[in-house]
Amino acid sequence: MTDTPAKTSRGIVPADTVRQFTVGRDDDGARLDRWFKRHLPQVGFATVSRWVRTGQVRVDGKRADVADRLSAGQVLRVPPGGDAPDRKARERKPLTEEQLALADSMVITQDRAAIILNKPPGLATQGGSGTYQHVDGLLDAYALDGPRPRLVHRLDKDTSGVLLIARTPGSAAFFSKRFSGRTARKIYWALVIGVPDIDDGLIDLPLAKQPGTGGEKMMVDKSGEGQPARSRYRVIDRAGNRACWVELQPLTGRTHQLRVHMAAIGHPIVGDGKYGGPDAFLSGSISRKMHLHARRLIIDHPDGDMIDVTAELPEHFAASMEQMGFDEADGALVVEAAPAPKQLKKTLAKAHAKQVRKERRGERRGRGEGAAATRKPPTKRGPTKGKGSPKPVKR
Repeated sequence: MTDTPAKTSRGIVPADTVRQFTVGRDDDGARLDRWFKRHLPQVGFATVSRWVRTGQVRVDGKRADVADRLSAGQVLRVPPGGDAPDRKARERKPLTEEQLALADSMVITQDRAAIILNKPPGLATQGGSGTYQHVDGLLDAYALDGPRPRLVHRLDKDTSGVLLIARTPGSAAFFSKRFSGRTARKIYWALVIGVPDIDDGLIDLPLAKQPGTGGEKMMVDKSGEGQPARSRYRVIDRAGNRACWVELQPLTGRTHQLRVHMAAIGHPIVGDGKYGGPDAFLSGSISRKMHLHARRLIIDHPDGDMIDVTAELPEHFAASMEQMGFDEADGALVVEAAPAPKQLKKTLAKAHAKQVRKERRGERRGRGEGAAATRKPPTKRGPTKGKGSPKPVKR
């Protein structure tokens, strides 16, 4: 809009069609986000942040920030739209019969608080660029007469297994707290290349996003600035030295954590070309799909009970297990109690401090050697008498 609107007593023209405003005297010195809250309360903070981030909010023709202070007389340009209560909600296309059948086939169990799914490999948890078929798009099939269910955690597209869906906003908050607090136990099965030297081990390697990949790929961060990441693995059975079947438990929840950790110790997950490259594939009739499966989930229930659910293996994983001579019964395990969040933080802090001390040890040694080279030799003193008193020298 090109016309400058007329001022009101507060310097605002409330007409819905006008998206250009002049800052009034009462708003002199006010923050931009507070201005929106005062004059356009129908526009939520998330929308304001998005507009600012994309340069759609302009103050005197310049890009603005939510924390910028406004001055009386400045011209504020605001894009049309926002979180207006009368705005029409985006209409969702009704699910096809094929989608309804897929949604129904994934259900392991459900109650008033949760729906437990066995997600097949190749189905994304959420949509993205070029992704149109995903679990989030199928949640209307579980809505029934209540609110639309919500995702509370994710699985990679090519990872199969247990996926918990919260049926109500209240249960979503409950389960999200359990996942973020690391009290939920997630047990994965995987086939990996080769056999680790240690049958039961802990991988403690910080992770960070790999530069140049747009955040789509992770890496072990050796700079010391990565996020702490810990994974436990246990070798269940082996197929000679060619491959083995392992149980994995992520003790933290970083993106692609298990995949990066196993590749980092030289045993990438079978079929994980993203992190294992060509070495992640076995010759013969073993499927080239990724062999990582969320086998079991143990988590508190809002009613005070405990959810303990197991997901059956997908066809390609089960076929590979059979070809390698593995028996699923050997994977049974009594899961230990989860460490308390405070205890886990304390353990991670100790491990980080130990690593810092180890890295600085060489630095201190280097400083000591340099100082020794420039230090003056000690002055000779005569023999002492008594407690430190020098013996007088006869002349």
